[in-house]
This record gives sequence, C-alpha cells and structure tokens, in this order.
Amino acid sequence: MKLISICPSNTELIVYLGLTASLIGVDNFSDWPEEINRLPRLGPDLEIDMDKVEDLKPDLVLASLSVPGMERNIKELKKRNIPYEIVPNPQTLQEVGDCLLFVGKVTKTYDKAKQLYEKFTQILTYYDSLSHRVDTKKTLYWEWWAKPIFTPGAGNWLTEVSRLAGGQNVFEDQAEASVQTSWEDVKLRNPDVICVVWVGVHKNKVNPKVILKRPGWDQMNAVQHNQLYILDEPLYCRPSPRLLNGLAQIAHLLHPDIYPIYNNGNDILMNS
Repeated sequence: MKLISICPSNTELIVYLGLTASLIGVDNFSDWPEEINRLPRLGPDLEIDMDKVEDLKPDLVLASLSVPGMERNIKELKKRNIPYEIVPNPQTLQEVGDCLLFVGKVTKTYDKAKQLYEKFTQILTYYDSLSHRVDTKKTLYWEWWAKPIFTPGAGNWLTEVSRLAGGQNVFEDQAEASVQTSWEDVKLRNPDVICVVWVGVHKNKVNPKVILKRPGWDQMNAVQHNQLYILDEPLYCRPSPRLLNGLAQIAHLLHPDIYPIYNNGNDILMNS
C-alpha cells in the first residue's frame, strides 16, 4: 500500500505501525524518524501541493482536520478523487491511542495496532499509579506561543500529561483546549514550573533570557527556584504516541524520586 501523510502526527502513527517503507510522500513539517527525510515533500500542512500528491498516485492519503484551514486539503482530495481518510482529532491521551486503532484499520495493520494500543494503555495506567504516590503536586505553566501567549486549557492532553506526571496545569480551570492569556495572568497564577514548547520551534532556537525578562516574572516560584524548562516541542504538541515520551520526560523532571529516568531519544512505546 502506497501511503501519503499530510500532517506530522499522522506520519508518526504510520511509523509506529511499522509502515515507514510504505510512505511515498509527507508534508514539510514531518520530521520523525530520520528515514523520512528522503521522501518527497508536499508542502506545509495548510498548503499541500495537490498536483504532487496526485502525481505520486497514492493508494491512501492520511489527512487531518486538527488545524483550521485543513478542510481545504479535504476539499481538494475529494475533487481529484484521491483516496483519503481523515484521522480523528484527539483531545485526550486515550483518544491518541484510539487513533492507532483507526489508522491500523484503514491500513490493514489492525493486529499490530491492537498490540500497540494495549501497550499504550498499560503505560498510561503505570504513570497513573505513580502519580498517586506524589504527595505535593507541582503547578505547571505550559507555553505554546509567546506573543500573544497561548497555553493549553482543560480540553487539551497536556492537562492530562500534567496530572499523570504528578502536577497540575495552572490553566486547567479554562475549559478550552487552547487559551489566549497574558504575561500578567501567568505571573498571578505563580506556577512552580514553566514548560516552554513553542509550536514548530526547535528548542535550540528558544532563548530563555527573553522569557525571564518579562515584567515581574522574576518573582514567580518557577523562576526563583530555577524551574524553567525548554522542552522538545514534538513530544508535547502533536497528537501521536510520542506524547508518552514527553510524559516520561516531564514526570522525571518533576519527581525524580518517583518516576523512572527518561533517556532522550528512547521511545517507551516501541522499546519498553
């Protein structure tokens, strides 16, 4: 089966199912694993070059509606009669696991998907059990973007990641998946930990000094206790099983006495 993925999380789902060799093209933002760098690039996920997609003659395109504007891709796929499936847009970690089953079904790898799904669920259960050993939960502020500030609310998986890691998202009182806020509001919430995961920006390009210069932020618990972390954005901002690696990473940073160490580059779903 010749597969095309037009968003990074779908590419990662395909890889987990052992179908990397079936990929014949990907969007510009897909960057894991390294083997996919040899593949034709089809444009950014909101501006897919459908002429290139059509020329590749895929058996199936895995599309998404996770970002406003992606509906244009669906309209064009339908217009050109290119076979496609829309992978559901998950809001919780369990729904990410459900996406494994969905992609397994449409790619005829359901048995493999079911095995991974069961392992995925076991890992979530394990981290949930560890979270109950945490006596004092740390409050976390997640920063998706800086100007204007966007942060996840209750409707996003990072609130769940926070809980499973022995913490609490300081914006979990906001029902939305994505909340626009201000530097002053963050300061008033006074988080114990600041987690910077600017969407689409490699962590090496984030200058922590810029964040620390914000008015009044030097008074926050996180800054005073040196709890500012610039994290690997793909492990936190994409709805794929790699979120488990992000969970493992932040959990150990918060409570190293309770949670196992995370070895950077290791994939706990594939290797645990």
